[in-house]
Amino acid sequence: MRKHLLPITLLAASLMLNPAQAGEGHDHGDAPAASNSNGPQRLPDGSVFLPKPAQRQIGMRTLISAEQQLPRSLELNGLVLMDPNAGGKVQAMAAGRLEPGPRGLPTLGQTVRKGELLAYVTPSASSLERSNQLAQLAELRAARQLAEKRLARLRELADTVPRKDIESLESEVASLGERAQAVGGGLSGREALLAPASGVITSAHAVAGQVVDARELLFEVVDPQRLRVEALAYDAAVAGDVHGAYIPVGGGAKVALSFVGAARSLRDQALPLSFKAQGEGLTQLAVGQPVKVIVQSRSKVSGVAVPAAALMKSPANQSIVWVKVAAERFEPRVVRVEPLDGASVAITSGLKNSDRVVTQGVPLLNQIR
Repeated sequence: MRKHLLPITLLAASLMLNPAQAGEGHDHGDAPAASNSNGPQRLPDGSVFLPKPAQRQIGMRTLISAEQQLPRSLELNGLVLMDPNAGGKVQAMAAGRLEPGPRGLPTLGQTVRKGELLAYVTPSASSLERSNQLAQLAELRAARQLAEKRLARLRELADTVPRKDIESLESEVASLGERAQAVGGGLSGREALLAPASGVITSAHAVAGQVVDARELLFEVVDPQRLRVEALAYDAAVAGDVHGAYIPVGGGAKVALSFVGAARSLRDQALPLSFKAQGEGLTQLAVGQPVKVIVQSRSKVSGVAVPAAALMKSPANQSIVWVKVAAERFEPRVVRVEPLDGASVAITSGLKNSDRVVTQGVPLLNQIR
């Protein structure tokens, strides 16, 4: 019996010392998965490895940095206003009832010409005021008839009556006639509301038969090709250092502004600056629209102009840009920036000449871990 147990014991000991190995393709997942060294990844030094196919997939673009003298810019809050010489308001002079003009009441967006009849206002008067005017009109007509009869008799006696008496009576008849006409016109006349300028109706608060008060705003006319922009500057020195200005309207388009002047009194602790809008893009502006006004000063700053989209934030909340240092390797650079305009910024430190700064695909590059 002991002879048969000895070989079995030796076999078990050999198996414990040399455990069985699974054949190729039959492992059970105990070994860690091998990392893909050819895929996008963040390297230990903080740089990013990004293969060429991945760069093309995210549409990456770079810009060669070049230091130059750039105008300092300031972003101000502005408001689009009408040009006071190319627009106006239509208001009623007296209370009354509104009546349409020959073309009906104008609507929003309708084009009108200066002096065009927009509507009528029939004056409203109480019964007592109307009766007093009718009584006054009757007295004037009776006095005129009596004066005409006296004038006729004096003309028959022209040989014996002085000429000055006849001329005085003629003047009195003419005066009574004009006074009666004025009173009669006040009873039946209508106030004509005319367009103060050529342009487009931008505000309409009129309905046929509407009873309006004196000085009530009924229509507003604006020339869309002549607009003003008012911006507020909290530094009075900005008014003396304006070199140019514009409004970014999206898609890279800009509305050029020409500086008109600055007020000499503060409004809400700010100095109003007035600009005249001109050129392309005016159709994207409307009266009362809040806008961002980019004011370029005469002073210069030395730096590299890059798109604002190229700026990212590091985990330490620092402003960084990504620089392409090799064909498939990118490094973050901490930079200092100053505002340049609505779409670009000036990098004043952190870059060298001829650095390739990433301008497109930056958010996806910054997310690689």
